[in-house]
Amino acid sequence: MDIYTIIFLALAVFIFVRLRSVLGQRTGRERPPYDPYSRDTARPPQPAPEGKVVTLPERNGPPPGAAGPAEVEAPAFRWEGVAAEGSATATALDEIARIEPDFDAKHFLTGARAAYEMIVTAFATGDRRQLKDLLAKDVYDGFVSAIADRESRKETMESRFVSIESADLQDVTVRGTNAQLTVRFVSKLISVTRGPDGSVVDGSPDTVADVTDVWTFARDLGTRDPNWKLVATEAAQ
Repeated sequence: MDIYTIIFLALAVFIFVRLRSVLGQRTGRERPPYDPYSRDTARPPQPAPEGKVVTLPERNGPPPGAAGPAEVEAPAFRWEGVAAEGSATATALDEIARIEPDFDAKHFLTGARAAYEMIVTAFATGDRRQLKDLLAKDVYDGFVSAIADRESRKETMESRFVSIESADLQDVTVRGTNAQLTVRFVSKLISVTRGPDGSVVDGSPDTVADVTDVWTFARDLGTRDPNWKLVATEAAQ
């Protein structure tokens, strides 16, 4: 053999010896690679090195940090601030809401305050047209009669609200589809009636009077007409 053949043989032997030392040799007792999908449970998964174990959450338990079941709050009392819970007034309001689900008692009281001021002012000025839109017929007839008496004496009346202190629901009655709501108004009012010569006949232009009125408004529920009309008035004692 020439010198080149000897060199290549020596190099091949060197490479074989190096591979053997690195890879080792098979003895016939080696375990096969672990197959996670195999039914053979003889070789369970090896535990992770100490200090690197991560505990997973229970599959059926809540995720970490998750809140428990939310508490269901009881629905708020619908007539809060208007009627006492469990009262006859609240029961009557429920009946109105059954016929007209959009009924809002607080909205009604806001409208009643506005109507109260408009009616008192219209009566003082003798505005029959406005009164007719706000009063039931028998109440309208009574107001118009009082206006006519005042005019026959050539008297004039001036009324000015300083404030409406409160407008509270006092009673509610439902008969069939007819609902009547009674409101107690407490107001501060300046009112004066003058004779033909301008002299003061009643009241005072400089005195603020405390006035309490109890008025009842009514309407037929379930109809297209949304307007409540004044059906009864009385001065509270």
